[in-house]
Amino acid sequence: MRLKYKYWFLVLGCVFLAACSPKIRTPKPESKPTEKEKVAEKKPVKRFSQANISLLVPFKLNEVNLKTATKADIEKFAMPIDFYQGFKLGIDSVAASGLNFKLNVFDTRDDNTHIASLYKNDGFKQSNLIIGPVFPEGQKFIANYSKDNNNLVVSPLAASQPADFNNPNLVSIVNNIDLHGKKIAAYIARNFNPANTIVVLINTKKTEDEQLASPIKTFFENTAKGKFIVQEYASSYAFETKMIKGKQYAVIVTSADRAFVLPTIEKLYKLKNLAAGGYNIQLFGHPNWVKQNYPVEKLENLNTIISSSYKIDYKNAAVVSFIKRYRSKYGFEPGDYAFKGFDIAYYFGRLLATYGEDYRDYLTKEKYKGLHNSFSFIHDEKFGYINTSLMLLRYKNYALNIVE
Repeated sequence: MRLKYKYWFLVLGCVFLAACSPKIRTPKPESKPTEKEKVAEKKPVKRFSQANISLLVPFKLNEVNLKTATKADIEKFAMPIDFYQGFKLGIDSVAASGLNFKLNVFDTRDDNTHIASLYKNDGFKQSNLIIGPVFPEGQKFIANYSKDNNNLVVSPLAASQPADFNNPNLVSIVNNIDLHGKKIAAYIARNFNPANTIVVLINTKKTEDEQLASPIKTFFENTAKGKFIVQEYASSYAFETKMIKGKQYAVIVTSADRAFVLPTIEKLYKLKNLAAGGYNIQLFGHPNWVKQNYPVEKLENLNTIISSSYKIDYKNAAVVSFIKRYRSKYGFEPGDYAFKGFDIAYYFGRLLATYGEDYRDYLTKEKYKGLHNSFSFIHDEKFGYINTSLMLLRYKNYALNIVE
């Protein structure tokens, strides 16, 4: 039962309607600008005496009985705890450089009625920035509050289309599937010879598969202006009947359904490695493959590339330092959500600290390469700020390596 108390002692000690960051520092006096700097000086920064951040996560403390909860019960709530603890370390890191923060932590219970009750809370109403809710339904619900009060709201984990929320004050952290499709298509357009390349989509036409296929087809029709031959098949078996020796095939499998993907990889591998002389195939996969298990040696043979919004380099000095800090503070290893929480807190904390009340004006200007995510935002007047930073990963030497 040690794990239970390790998690919940921390949460119950921290999750109140107003949980303040203990890392408070007096801002350092600013050096006086030179005459040249005065000329170039823009409007003065309206700094916060104390920046108020509200973090909305679904701890669901109302659903757990600490006296009877098992380890399995506790682990169901690991995501919000991990995210919160990483976020707290990120805010503490920024606070150590000078700015005062007040971090208000709210348990949304994943319940819109409960979220609505927060609108009357004084701490919540004073928010300079709202992080969460983490699930799409919560984001849809809070959109009207965000618009009515002109509050920026960060969607930290949902991979939904920004258009789903209809909120010009939304900040979407996770890349939507359209961006993944465009990233893959642009890579193929830059690196393959259209005179000898056939782009093939293996697309079952299921809704979720079409979501990746659609932006890829649009790219080749419009941006690439029809330079490439693009073919589409429901399966690798249908594709096999139309193959031509001597052609380069850029094959994109748009599915993340393992029951479909696994035999497709097997078939493409066989087609490339025919004893009588195989076909020239390079495979591109769905971003969710990074969370699934496939035969790595066959993915490597197919020179497989997938798109991803994140990758943790465990040899990186900053990553190693974060793991040590997290382990020291909380007594166990950080998960992916802890890294996500840290990056979001550190990036937005720095914006608040550096630019004060005008921080949103710098969202599209300030890039960030984090421990887990990188941020590069564009602005859409209807749908808010959208993170476009994506990377391509190739299977090589039994690992995923960054291509670009």
